[in-house]
Amino acid sequence: MGKQSKRFKAALKAVDLEKNYSVNDAIALVKKNATAKFDESFDIAIQLGVDPRKADQIVRGTVSLPHGTGKQVRVLVVAKSPLDQEALAAGADYAGFEEYMEKIQSGWTDIDVIIATPDVMGQLGRLGKILGPRGLMPNPKSGTVTTDVAKAVKEVKAGKIEFRVDKGGNIHASVGKCSFAPNLLEDNLRLFFTTVFRAKPATAKGRYIKSVHVSSTMGPGVALSESELGV
Repeated sequence: MGKQSKRFKAALKAVDLEKNYSVNDAIALVKKNATAKFDESFDIAIQLGVDPRKADQIVRGTVSLPHGTGKQVRVLVVAKSPLDQEALAAGADYAGFEEYMEKIQSGWTDIDVIIATPDVMGQLGRLGKILGPRGLMPNPKSGTVTTDVAKAVKEVKAGKIEFRVDKGGNIHASVGKCSFAPNLLEDNLRLFFTTVFRAKPATAKGRYIKSVHVSSTMGPGVALSESELGV
């Protein structure tokens, strides 16, 4: 573990590591501890009682946060004309086909989300070794493979995010910025948690939600009482 800064140590002293906080108290504490010189993200980490090695226990999905993430999401739409122009009109940062296929092939991944039309997925799939590890490969289940590119762009720009359980059985996501008002963070937090809860695989046995923590980008985790999350 790396050396902890004085700022982090001070924030850690304010957190009772043996306590499960209420939603309101947890949000207040995370906001108080967000003392970095930039607007830190408000993050959630959920430990699940699933086995991600089993295909039928992979938890994934999307959720449209009511108040967005507070981030400027850079969107590339890989599509042929005229859908590329529709994407740009809807707010995509980049749109096109051959030009961006070549750029990605050369290692360009300066984007946050890629949306693609079904007819280009055969060629885009060949770039899986580049896009896959970065979580950028479009997927029909997340709504990023579609012919309605305008709708998809607007949803992503408005705060639609994707989540997927990692190899350790955890889900991580940013559900806002620490500068958000507490009620906005609470709305986003509750909806995200409820969406993950409802995505429980039918084959998952035992306790599904093992723990829930929230934190700022640079701050310590604060344990939440899941009984207060409305499930």
